Amino acid sequence: MHTVILVLVEVLIVIGLSRLVGLGFKSIKQPLVIGEIVAGIMLGPSLFGLIAPQAAATLFPAETIPFLNVLSQVGLIFFMFLIGLELNPKYLNSQLETAILTSHVSILVPFSLGTLLALLLYPLVSNDSVSFTAFALFLGAAMSITAFPVLARIITENNLQGTRLGTLALTCAAVDDVTAWCLLAMAIAVARHGSIDRQAVLTIIESILYIGFMFTAGRWFLKRLATHYRRTRKLSQFVLALIYIAVVGSALITELIGIHLIFGAFLLGAAMPKNADLVRELAVKTEDFVLIFLLPIFFAYSGLRTQIGLLNRPELWLLCILVLGVAIAGKYIGTYIAARVSGIDKREASALGWLMNTRGLTELIVLNIGLELGVISPLLFTMLVIMALVTTFMTSPLLEWTYPKRLIKLDVVDFDAETHTETDTVTENHEALATPYRILVPVANPSTQKGLLQLAVALAQSVTDMGVNYRQQAVVNPLSLIELEEDYAFESTPVEANRLITERRLQLEELINNLEPAHTRSHIHPIVRISSNVARETAQIAQLEQPDLILVGWHRPAFSNNRLGGRVGQILTSAPVDVAVFIDRGGERLESLLVPYSANIHDDLAVILALRLLMNRDTCMLKILQVLNGNHTAEELSYELQVMIDQLPHSVRDRIEINTIAPPEPMQAVVVASEKVDLTIAGTSRAWGIERQTLGRYTDELAIQCRSSLLITRRYSQVTSHLTSLLPEANNQEIIRHY
Repeated sequence: MHTVILVLVEVLIVIGLSRLVGLGFKSIKQPLVIGEIVAGIMLGPSLFGLIAPQAAATLFPAETIPFLNVLSQVGLIFFMFLIGLELNPKYLNSQLETAILTSHVSILVPFSLGTLLALLLYPLVSNDSVSFTAFALFLGAAMSITAFPVLARIITENNLQGTRLGTLALTCAAVDDVTAWCLLAMAIAVARHGSIDRQAVLTIIESILYIGFMFTAGRWFLKRLATHYRRTRKLSQFVLALIYIAVVGSALITELIGIHLIFGAFLLGAAMPKNADLVRELAVKTEDFVLIFLLPIFFAYSGLRTQIGLLNRPELWLLCILVLGVAIAGKYIGTYIAARVSGIDKREASALGWLMNTRGLTELIVLNIGLELGVISPLLFTMLVIMALVTTFMTSPLLEWTYPKRLIKLDVVDFDAETHTETDTVTENHEALATPYRILVPVANPSTQKGLLQLAVALAQSVTDMGVNYRQQAVVNPLSLIELEEDYAFESTPVEANRLITERRLQLEELINNLEPAHTRSHIHPIVRISSNVARETAQIAQLEQPDLILVGWHRPAFSNNRLGGRVGQILTSAPVDVAVFIDRGGERLESLLVPYSANIHDDLAVILALRLLMNRDTCMLKILQVLNGNHTAEELSYELQVMIDQLPHSVRDRIEINTIAPPEPMQAVVVASEKVDLTIAGTSRAWGIERQTLGRYTDELAIQCRSSLLITRRYSQVTSHLTSLLPEANNQEIIRHY
């Protein structure tokens, strides 16, 4: 019983540390799986065993290791089933000839270089008990592998699934996956028999026959399952039990054949009918326990066998660097050359080379099999684990460097043709500005944020829409980012991501069709993307798209009552453009506006946005309330604002009321005044209890007490004019000179 309790304690530590380190790696834009692998290594002799050997020996004694091994093997079986399940034939529909050439060359070159490297490494890190043939085959396979699951998530996270590069990389990785597993199966057969003898050949023949059986008779039976699912529309526990029995049974068959448990599970997943709903439900029901509970145990088990301390001499580190260099060069050069021969341009070929260098978890599986069979030594195992981590870690930054996001042309964000056409129809005498006035509106939930988008339309709507000639057109971009919680869950596969994008786009279109007035809908162009960090992605899109304003809705953070905390606070802190946060109290009217003014740039933005609303709505009234305390004398509006207001048409100026008051509690005066208006617009000012604090946090005192809907403004730059399109050209030049 003591051993069982100790194993359970180990599992608690493993799961907790894996999640913690994984989230840390996600924060630096790395796959979660890399953090979990590192967490496993941290628990082993490379860190925990090094700094606290007695505690490590007590917590991870030798008698518990077999229990961890059993749990990790069960996790591997079902993870490989999930990989096979996700290997969708859709990935093979695009650029197949190019993908087959690129994929096989990207395997052949590193496999050949790995075999040559084996000539050097074999006498240094192996012994006579291992045949050179088996050693060379395993090293070549380790150099050739590409981790399809991790690569697919990197493509999804970078929104590349709709580009030529993304689809080609997915097809190459799918072909690579199948070929590499076949090579590995052959390497295992040879390793178990010492050489390519009659028994090894028989094992390979039996494996081929079993593969043929799975994709004929096995597939026929599994299609009956899909037919049953289409009829019942649910996966019952009984049917799920039959599937799991089949997974374990198939794994046992491939083990008996003489290759490995994981191949049988992978084969069953690959042979499963790719009915979208069936695959989704099966994956969702299976993956949580596997990915959260079992897989981290595999990482910990691998980490306990990774001994970085074995690299205790400079020459061993040089060997490790050589292994890393061969692995990177083999994959990159092979992929790059094949892609260039296929007619792909240099930039895309280079990006494809870095993507195919992703190894991650798949590499770790291969290495553990090699270590179990005794083909590779603990020293070489450690070198190859480092190689797997480095090659996966470098993929995202090198991809961004080679193929930056500004060059990723997705249909869902390509508005240039539309906006240019629209602008051309409302300009005369070459007076139009180069770009339209653009508002970016992050929409987390289309069903609850109609008020936010309606406000954006009110701000963007120009008198052009009412038949008057204008210099600049306005565009509203609802930005809906679908956040992926995990890097290798089913929902983050490209096929599933595309389904989620399509579903969200339909929701946005339904929302847009309900907006008024109807003629403004043509100026609304949604952007839908996958993201692993909504606030960071919003700031990046703002930098790329260069909107004039980000209009974001308030939402309550999970661990705080601060309305300006969480993602909203991050956007306020990091977005390189003007930001306004809308706190919607439910009123749909925009007939009366209140702007408390305390003479700072954020309050200036509040007044400017109020003037924009005022000019766009004939019946709207604006009250500017200069609230002064006892230490200040009455100040005029900033010169910029005064010039703007003086040049407004009389019909607009007549609807502006400017009052100056000096109450003992300025904010309370604003709260009282807000009871009589539809919308209060206030800058991030200390006077209103809204100010930035340390660590990028904001207070939100006025947000709590305000009686009307509230728009909180934060100005990024004084160079941006939100009234360019609403004033005559001569007046615009006057305003610009005084910025």
